[in-house]
Amino acid sequence: MGEPQKENDLFFTCSLIEYIARKTKNTKKYIIEKLGKESIKKVYNLAEIYHSENIEKVSDELIQKHEIEKGDYDIISMYNNTPSFWELGRVYERLIIMINRNEEEYIDTLIKVLSSWIIEKIDNYNSSMYYENPSYIYECFMQGKII
Repeated sequence: MGEPQKENDLFFTCSLIEYIARKTKNTKKYIIEKLGKESIKKVYNLAEIYHSENIEKVSDELIQKHEIEKGDYDIISMYNNTPSFWELGRVYERLIIMINRNEEEYIDTLIKVLSSWIIEKIDNYNSSMYYENPSYIYECFMQGKII
């Protein structure tokens, strides 16, 4: 049996935000701010439909609608071995669920996590944070520091 639908929807939403951030060369925090809670919630609620569409098309529509401009945070050029946006979406999804298992609060928790200090640490692929056990990433987030 696969993962529950709401968790899969959260995974897609996180991955799409990562994809848009990479495509526009912006931080996740900036993308969260530009999209806003209501748009993120809409993506989450329609994730099952969006997931069957081309992610390029979905991202282009959101970039245009929310007037997301090109930035200079080029995570792909910064590191040799950059995980895929799907892989990072999975890391974010796990962290969000570990922080708050309440499906009704996934979007609030997503905004909190993807706007937080830990994303910069996870984005540093020369460190070990991305590769760490999800429980370790969770503990660091909860303590507000690398432990």
